[in-house]
Amino acid sequence: MAKARKAAAPKARKMRAWHEVAPLLVDVATGRRPADLVVRNGRWVNVHSGEIIPATDLAICEGRFAYCGPDASHAIGKGTKVVDAAGRYLVPGLCDGHMHVESGMVTVTEFCRAVIPHGTTSMFIDPHEIANVLGLEGVRLMHDEAAAMPVNVFVQMPSCVPSAPGLEQAGAEITPKDVAEAMTWPNIIGLGEVMNFPGVVANDPTMVGGVAATMRAGKTVGGHYASPDLGLPFHGYVAGGPADDHEGTRAADAIARVRQGMRAMLRLGSAWYDVATQIKAVTESGLDPRNFILCTDDSHSGTLVNEGHMDRVVRHAIAQGLKPITAIQMATINTAQHFGLERELGSITPGRRADFLIVSDLPALRIDEVYARGVRYARDGKLSTEIAAYAYPAKAKKTVKLGKTLAAGDFDIKAPKGANEVRVRVIGVVENQAPTRALEADLSVRDGLVEMDRRNDVCQIALVERHRGTGAVTNGFVSGFGYLKDCAMASTVAHDSHHIIVVGTNKKDMAIAANILGKVGGGVVMVSKGKQLALVEMPIAGLMSDERAEVVARKAAELTDAMRKMGCTLNNAYMQHSLLALVVIPELRISDAGIIDVTKFEKVDLFL
Repeated sequence: MAKARKAAAPKARKMRAWHEVAPLLVDVATGRRPADLVVRNGRWVNVHSGEIIPATDLAICEGRFAYCGPDASHAIGKGTKVVDAAGRYLVPGLCDGHMHVESGMVTVTEFCRAVIPHGTTSMFIDPHEIANVLGLEGVRLMHDEAAAMPVNVFVQMPSCVPSAPGLEQAGAEITPKDVAEAMTWPNIIGLGEVMNFPGVVANDPTMVGGVAATMRAGKTVGGHYASPDLGLPFHGYVAGGPADDHEGTRAADAIARVRQGMRAMLRLGSAWYDVATQIKAVTESGLDPRNFILCTDDSHSGTLVNEGHMDRVVRHAIAQGLKPITAIQMATINTAQHFGLERELGSITPGRRADFLIVSDLPALRIDEVYARGVRYARDGKLSTEIAAYAYPAKAKKTVKLGKTLAAGDFDIKAPKGANEVRVRVIGVVENQAPTRALEADLSVRDGLVEMDRRNDVCQIALVERHRGTGAVTNGFVSGFGYLKDCAMASTVAHDSHHIIVVGTNKKDMAIAANILGKVGGGVVMVSKGKQLALVEMPIAGLMSDERAEVVARKAAELTDAMRKMGCTLNNAYMQHSLLALVVIPELRISDAGIIDVTKFEKVDLFL
């Protein structure tokens, strides 16, 4: 039997402005012109009124809704395609209010191919990962790719590169002048998460300048207040201009943000589980849900292909006690309103882009079909219309510069002279959360070198400089991975400066792992006793693969399996690994500058 083939990739529909096509929409709505597509007999999930309206038809023209009502037979003509919803639900296409494509290990195109079958038709991406490697030029590459997609991929201009000046050195720098330039680009929707919250509170000129340039352009400033302190620093941060925040982990965080006029973004990514605690602000404290937005932040390819994207977040929110329509509002109209796009997307209403889902089970959000701009792109969880691959230029590759071949000795940690035992700072991983703990441990010294304590889950972590080829290595200790065997995992995805992070129980394996990434141009690799167990190559800026999403997902699964075999039982341990250098989220991190206490925003000694 011949294998079913996806429809050929159509050229992405260029959306004409509503005012340009309004006469055509009027003609379709009033029966003077046939629609391109009519969907009959659906249950209309109306996110404006909060109703589910039975026996509804939709008429679509020029990629926009022209008519939403009880009978669209007047809009059916000779060339009209007719789809029978057969009593199923008509749901607006889902929106991800804050996310990083690079965390999926794939390009924008491949990310879209992975998430469209899960109902995501609008994304608000912050490419600050590639900005840390390639600067403004890297942002432009992703901006242009995003604009070519058949779904809505809006770009937020990265705000903090490096994320914490003085505490890390990235491969590039973003200035207020760069932000002002980007605000003139057609697909820039606002400013990406302002992670340097101490800089905002202190009126740092770089932070103030970037925020001001965005406000002058009339666009949205994204927030990132990662401190649990809801006192004066928090109030100062809000006064500085950020309009949303996804870093809350407690109900009190969500309540405080909404009360101050921010949107509380509740995230469920591959490793961040912050919806359940914060949604209590609505389900228990009774806050108005209109100012709550669901998002993913970071999802790797394995999660996207195998578990889902925004559909996964909506199902999770419903499981926490939200009404299905309320959860859907948090993933559609609330997001559109926040970015000033209510008249373009986020609902099934006349004039809006015809992005919608046909859903057979609303509480379970079982998605049967996905339409974007009036074209069906997915059916029964699979792409039905292909999206062509997107090629990145050579200048976006070969960005990993080690400067030398690393050896086991580069990972030695010398003890203070004469010491037989030392007390050290240890980065403590917190499962399913971005923050770490600042731990301490007493470690033995042998031949002048500090030893790991594998019995008590204390192994080594190192950051290898990779942008300028200095050969520099910063060493420290980490706990929480539970590795039981000789092994090491290295990754060039190391938020936010994206040097190489290596975590291991064996220094020879640590050196081998880092050297492999130098040879392949970046990615993530697991090594044990000199043998490569798994490798996901990411040659684009050392952050993204140039392979198809399903191939990357398979390789990511091999990586997860290898970590498990080494004794690691953490949920999505790769995501935890990638954040160990993120010097804007408490409590303890590692950077090319040393060990960083993020509660004080200062470098500290490894030894206590």
